[in-house]
Amino acid sequence: MNRREFVCLSAGAITMSALGVRDPECYASGATSAQGLHEMSVAEFHSAQKFTTTDQGRIAYIDKGNGPAALFLHGFPLNSFQWRGVITQLSKIRRCIAPDFLALGYTEVADGQSVAPQAQLKMLVQLLDRLSISSIDIVANDSGGAIAQLFVAHHSDRVRSLLLTNCDTEPDSPPAAVLPVIELARAGKFADEWLVPWLSDKALARSEKGLGGQCYANSAHPTDAAIETYLRPLVSSPERKALTNAYAIALAPNPLAGIESALRKSHVATRIVWGTADKIFSQTSPDYLAHGWQLAGYSPCIRSETFLPRGNAERDCRGREMVMESLK
Repeated sequence: MNRREFVCLSAGAITMSALGVRDPECYASGATSAQGLHEMSVAEFHSAQKFTTTDQGRIAYIDKGNGPAALFLHGFPLNSFQWRGVITQLSKIRRCIAPDFLALGYTEVADGQSVAPQAQLKMLVQLLDRLSISSIDIVANDSGGAIAQLFVAHHSDRVRSLLLTNCDTEPDSPPAAVLPVIELARAGKFADEWLVPWLSDKALARSEKGLGGQCYANSAHPTDAAIETYLRPLVSSPERKALTNAYAIALAPNPLAGIESALRKSHVATRIVWGTADKIFSQTSPDYLAHGWQLAGYSPCIRSETFLPRGNAERDCRGREMVMESLK
């Protein structure tokens, strides 16, 4: 399978599992679907976690499968659990690496360490070096997409292919919808005023005012277990709350400022999969990327209320079906 075929395969998987539909309704968490597909349960996720030390800290990551390496970059305020459904399938053909970013998930940040995007980039490079991985396919979502673009700009020789889902772009970073989060974080209040209440009241977290209403297509998600897995480590101590706020603060000023010229020079095979009803990231961003890069293709997502149609399991599972067809 060449790099362009991998990008096309990943696009099908991401349509199902990454575009904010972080708990696809095709799956019951940890259960086997009618088609025999399985995603990691919370217990399986924690059992699969590994740790390695870089200059930036003790990095938590998933390393599953064999073959050419694929690097999965999650969004904010999530962690590598976001990729549990995709990795289960793609690990049949790729070595899937999914780290937790500095200040997010289960990564332990070194004292005094920056958690800004450039620091995240350095961490990823060191992590790949520790794992003896010289080249990668990158699949990225949300703020992870910004870091993926930085990776391509600075280390394009190590990138075989890139798949971007809804994420920052140079004209839209940080997006306007994230500015209130940054302001709360600057005041030291984001973790306490948003995340702590969501953990205490899971229904609130799933409401239109919570993580669910902002990012999920299925109103039954995120599940209680997913909320705990994503958010509990971020508020587990005053130090972790401060790091969570620091991650948000570092989203501004624009970490992608001036990157376009470097990306235009890139010949990395790239595909875009974009949720067309996203309220956070601009709907002009896919066209900006498509016209500015040497793209393998641009695959718009199904138009829907959020990312995928709420309550339409048949269409929500289309990406999964594409994965299985490609794996035959």
